Amino acid sequence: MKIECIGVTKIYQEQAVLKNVSVGFEEGKVHGLIGRNGSGKTVLMKCICGYVRTDQGNVWIDQKELGKDIQFPDRMGLMLENPGFLPEFSGRYNLELLYTIRRSGKCNAVSDAMRKVGLEPDSRKKVGHYSLGMRQRLAIAQAIMEDPDLLILDEPFNGLDSGGVEEIRALLKEQRSEGKTILLSSHYAEDIEALCDTVHEMDAGVITRIR
Repeated sequence: MKIECIGVTKIYQEQAVLKNVSVGFEEGKVHGLIGRNGSGKTVLMKCICGYVRTDQGNVWIDQKELGKDIQFPDRMGLMLENPGFLPEFSGRYNLELLYTIRRSGKCNAVSDAMRKVGLEPDSRKKVGHYSLGMRQRLAIAQAIMEDPDLLILDEPFNGLDSGGVEEIRALLKEQRSEGKTILLSSHYAEDIEALCDTVHEMDAGVITRIR
């Protein structure tokens, strides 16, 4: 999917957290957003996925305008902030519950997604007993389990050790090789430099540099 933002501005409590942002993200590539807390990364991602409406400007997904032609991008996998998993159930049960909201019947997709992120689907361990890294892996599994064309991942490497970071980087490279468009954010440039085709630096609601 191709993403285009034109003059995007978002204001909260009379403060502009995004300021006339115009940027495009090519289809089939991995695009990174880096910047400090409060730089606008997460808000921009929320505008792109349709969870937040812009106060000015437009977001286009494959030449369809969000909020007008479509409400949300089609075939999108999303990981934003803290996913609301049910702590008293297993990871597999949580994902199956989410999967059946939009699809009928059970499918191997949930188990396959869990294995891809390094989780054992047959484990009865409750999510409430998961480590931070395991929760992060489960959130990524949720994002990929419906085989989306667009992946939007906010801080996907948080809570992962160095081995986990390498595993998820390899997974995202595999997703890219399948033609998916991936947009991800990080506080730290080193988390995504080796993975991304483009890196966009953000500060105070604007994109300050693209490389």
